[in-house]
Amino acid sequence: MNHAISHDLFTRAIALMPGGVNSPVRAFKSVGGDPFFAARAEGAYLFDVDGNRYIDYIGSWGPMIAGHAHPAVIEAVTRVAADGLSFGVPNALEVTMAETITRLVPSCEMVRMVNSGTEATLSAIRLARGATGRNRMVKFEGCYHGHGDSFLVKAGSGALTLGVPDSPGVPKALADLTITLPYNDADAASALFADCGDEIAAVIVEPIAGNMNCVLPNPGYLEHLRMLCTRHGTVLIFDEVMTGFRVALGGAQARYGITPDLSTFGKIIGGGMPVGAYGGRRDLMAQIAPSGPIYQAGTLSGNPVAMAAGLATLELIQAPGFYESLEAKTNRLCDGLEAAARDAGVAVSTNRSCAMYGLFFGAEKVSTFAQATSCDVAGFRRFFHAMLKRGVYFAPSAFEAGFISAAHSDADIDATIAAAREAFCMAA
Repeated sequence: MNHAISHDLFTRAIALMPGGVNSPVRAFKSVGGDPFFAARAEGAYLFDVDGNRYIDYIGSWGPMIAGHAHPAVIEAVTRVAADGLSFGVPNALEVTMAETITRLVPSCEMVRMVNSGTEATLSAIRLARGATGRNRMVKFEGCYHGHGDSFLVKAGSGALTLGVPDSPGVPKALADLTITLPYNDADAASALFADCGDEIAAVIVEPIAGNMNCVLPNPGYLEHLRMLCTRHGTVLIFDEVMTGFRVALGGAQARYGITPDLSTFGKIIGGGMPVGAYGGRRDLMAQIAPSGPIYQAGTLSGNPVAMAAGLATLELIQAPGFYESLEAKTNRLCDGLEAAARDAGVAVSTNRSCAMYGLFFGAEKVSTFAQATSCDVAGFRRFFHAMLKRGVYFAPSAFEAGFISAAHSDADIDATIAAAREAFCMAA
């Protein structure tokens, strides 16, 4: 593949933006080489500025569940944009979005729109602290909740990719208020709550971890966290920025039958546009300004164009059989990748949940941060570049989940598996 134009763009970008990118994982530092620059996207495909086409398994990091540039989403955006891009006053689509989220996610009795997943998680933590009068919070190794100071303590996602899980610039005082536990270790959570449970304002968790690759909760683990939080008056926050409306219509909480106190959501509710939201119990959400004293605001929150894109997407995913079809596609892909690796003599394992999956270079089934970080990163790096050359784009990091969309056809998945058969031989 020719990448001359992308190379020129990256050379220019390096002089102007940190690392040449506006989000770290895009820089390909984990896998080496230069990133390609997208020109457009359609369905299951990305097209770069050099004219190359890729089967895309990132989907803008999750939100393109219906596929890129879906006609219904583009039509909604075009129609609403013609009336103006931003008002700074309420618009009707905000109300419809709130009605839709609260209907699809029953734990969200009230909701507040924001502009990113990071903004949603920061706001949810502030709300939990304000409502409980406590300052300490609990997160989990390898889980990533955005780039807020309190979260960059043993973080996942790009922080793992770059090898800097504790970011400079995070005040020690904030880090001291953040307790990090191992994900999927119920005993560690029990011991912590026995020691200081009445001091903990919030537990925030990715119900399915997607930022140390895709790691599923052990049976009973989320139920155990729910029990501990209820017993100690701690606010349980499900970070569903990645899992919300992706692993089930009602998110991971619907898939596992757990009711969190607060939930955070991300780009799917904006159809891929910059959007986030947090919501939960009415008594908690009523404490947000102007109803209550806990302040949070945003000029662009509830942006009409983003609301239009999100509502069109949420309408598409409510079609009968939508999630069953996604799950079948994911199983077809993961089973095929495992078989291709086995035939090539390469040890891999997969995790999957509906339209979200993880590929790990190692024979052991991964359920912990320690297992995820002990996988063969060099092998993944070779595999990534071999697949890229064959027109398949996986996440450029061994620590990121992958995503299937409704636009991926059986032919796309079969072509991916065929490419993987060759790529695994190069990765061995």
